[in-house]
Amino acid sequence: MPELPEVQTIVTDLQKILPGLKIGDVWTDWKKMLKKTSFEKFKKEVVGEKILNVQRIGKNILINLSRDKSILVHQKMTGHFLYGNWNFENKKWISKNDDPIRNDPQNRFIHLIFDLSNKKQLALSDLRKFAKVLLWPTDKLNELKDIKDLGPDPTAEDFNFNKFQERLAGKKGKIKTVLMDQTVFAGIGNIYSDEILWLSGIHPLKPTSSLTQEELKTIFNSTKKILKKAIEVRGTSDSDYRDPSGRKGQYQDILYVYGLEGEKCQKKDGGIITRLKIGSRSAHFCPVHQKL
Repeated sequence: MPELPEVQTIVTDLQKILPGLKIGDVWTDWKKMLKKTSFEKFKKEVVGEKILNVQRIGKNILINLSRDKSILVHQKMTGHFLYGNWNFENKKWISKNDDPIRNDPQNRFIHLIFDLSNKKQLALSDLRKFAKVLLWPTDKLNELKDIKDLGPDPTAEDFNFNKFQERLAGKKGKIKTVLMDQTVFAGIGNIYSDEILWLSGIHPLKPTSSLTQEELKTIFNSTKKILKKAIEVRGTSDSDYRDPSGRKGQYQDILYVYGLEGEKCQKKDGGIITRLKIGSRSAHFCPVHQKL
């Protein structure tokens, strides 16, 4: 699932392109992705509207339109936005250009397309068809459960150690699980929780309530550092994620621990990366310097 750095990369790119453009038409072959409304009503409401800006809240993408309307998109497991031009051939959308959008198989699962006033198109590719799209009044977005239940953004300028500590106060779960809880912090998932805890030297199963002040400060600093670096290199493409040009991110090339089961830990005197299950998720860690 795209996490904060991947979603931020997409939003940053789209914010450079979409503001000022109008939506000319909408197509889908998967109407179930539309929530709280029908596709027909959604299309009627958005066609002709101007795109004002694009923003991120947690893992949600918000395309804010004229007349107090916002399109909220959660890409879920395998969704990602693409920007380009397509032809509909043999019941499939094929990119008009010889580029990564056309040549990378991960970009071929087009289930939603917006025609734009600059003759370009904004498409959502989603292999597993789990993505969620809804239309909501912009001034009432905070009433949506998707938004109101989210914790603070750990990359926000005003997100300091005091706020970090406050969010963890009284939490009794395992630290990996708590870091991924979107009501505690918005945007951290399986990849970056592993990376943060590896850099911090904290075992993923360590009870949050047992963390010392020094350990909390280390996790806070690691969170800032890991997320900043992942955004700089445009996210992790270990699976389906691609940016709007259809290209991969680069963080998978510098991963410390996530997905590296059986490999030697990069820290001096480190052990062999181990993987364990935590509920339906997995955790990767070094048993030598991340001791429980």
